[in-house]
Amino acid sequence: MQESRTGPSRGASSPGGLGRAGEDAAAAYLAGRGYRVVARNVRADRVELDLVVERAGLVVFVEVKTRRSRRLGPPEASVDARKQARIARATDHFLAANPSYASDRIRFDAILAAPIVIDMVRFAD
Repeated sequence: MQESRTGPSRGASSPGGLGRAGEDAAAAYLAGRGYRVVARNVRADRVELDLVVERAGLVVFVEVKTRRSRRLGPPEASVDARKQARIARATDHFLAANPSYASDRIRFDAILAAPIVIDMVRFAD
């Protein structure tokens, strides 16, 4: 019996690697829709903003949640009211430190990523 495995690259099984792979996928997804990545993993008021993107006068603060499975619940459940308030506070700090974006419209989004893993088990030739 022979087994092969494919999935997200860049060390997705290492600590922090899964989150990084999810953020890379989210950034590529947004870039493919015309957004420009302004910042990644920015610390503002002791909160990390995963992605800050912009397009046509709109700045979007994106929380990326990546899960291997739903065993611990759906990823969107971790973006609760408390987390949203922390992101809003960090956004205020980011805009104060980057006044060129202060007059733009802003939006908060979450991208929920689940890596695709394909297992193949060969039983016979």
